[in-house]
Amino acid sequence: MRAVHFGAGNIGRGFIGALLSHSGYHVCFVDVRAPLVKALKERGSYSVRLLGERTERMDVSGVTALDSRTEPERVREAVAAADIVTTAVGPTVLKKVAPLIAEGLRLRLRRNEVPLNVIACENMLGGSTMLKKEIAAHLSQEERESLEHRIGFPDAAVDRIVPVQTGTDPLEVTVEPFYEWMVDRKGVRGEIPPIEGITYVEELTPYIERKLYTVNTGHAVCAYTGRLLGHETIRDAMRDTRVEKIVTGALEETGVLLVAKHSFSEEGHRDYITRIMERFSNPRLTDPVARVGRSAIRKLRPTDRLVGPALQLTDHGLEPRYLAAGIAAALFFDDGNDPEAVELQQLLDRKGIAGTLQTIAGIPPNSSLTRLVSERYREWEGEKEKA
Repeated sequence: MRAVHFGAGNIGRGFIGALLSHSGYHVCFVDVRAPLVKALKERGSYSVRLLGERTERMDVSGVTALDSRTEPERVREAVAAADIVTTAVGPTVLKKVAPLIAEGLRLRLRRNEVPLNVIACENMLGGSTMLKKEIAAHLSQEERESLEHRIGFPDAAVDRIVPVQTGTDPLEVTVEPFYEWMVDRKGVRGEIPPIEGITYVEELTPYIERKLYTVNTGHAVCAYTGRLLGHETIRDAMRDTRVEKIVTGALEETGVLLVAKHSFSEEGHRDYITRIMERFSNPRLTDPVARVGRSAIRKLRPTDRLVGPALQLTDHGLEPRYLAAGIAAALFFDDGNDPEAVELQQLLDRKGIAGTLQTIAGIPPNSSLTRLVSERYREWEGEKEKA
């Protein structure tokens, strides 16, 4: 079996590519970083280190790579002959890889009647659906009709923490042991791809929101409050009882929403929260708060991890006080190496808290959430003055 995976980064090698390889696929990575492509071609294998209670090593073999800039024809042929195509390139890069995937699919539609599935494994809602739209824009009407029947684009939800890499081997990847890879069964064309580690579900939205409003929400709240209180890593922040209390409170608030909205069991969701908190506190994962907190404007959008659940809770007459504390802490994020952080501070200088929230998140200035965030912002100012 042959798999083509776009994105040979840490998630690509340490998560998706590793599972594909261990499921019996020969994995061809596609990337633009020449040294990485060269190393994968020459070695044909790499290692994944799992940082749990004890460090374990998993060997991944039977892999190769292609450079999409210098070998586009070979990439097209690989896509045309693949049994599965996956991506882990980041939401903003999907549009860039779509034309090349489209060319490969065009060849496949001409030569091969066997259905194929393309799965975007990105940290976003509807990644495969978005990729399908971008690919279709590069095909003729006839090809689009054929694509609809013969190429599946099942959406997916993926979850695995990959910390900053500190090893000297350019191919070895360090990851946490926990992972989830949920795929929408309804989007699959033909037979279900035999990939060990995928959970196929009939309705993906509940699991996407559970991950976004628990893992991503908790991670962001921890990063922003931890940075504000002087911590360098997520692990250090979680050892601060003030941070832990706010993160726990925020996840209890999102839990109320998720249980009511998607009928998760209260006990089951409490267990899920406990597991997530343990992951954040993993002493072997030294993830910098600056890395987790970057792209603050995107993370403050109205449907994202902080404002999204907060708005839904206020719509139901509830006060998301801990989420408001996380949103307020995010407004202090001022990393000069992050363009969004710079833009955020400029917005605050020009428009103030209410104007910034309205611009970024679409929250009306007179809303109860704006009031809550403004109150907590002033409290954070007091905390900073004491520090």
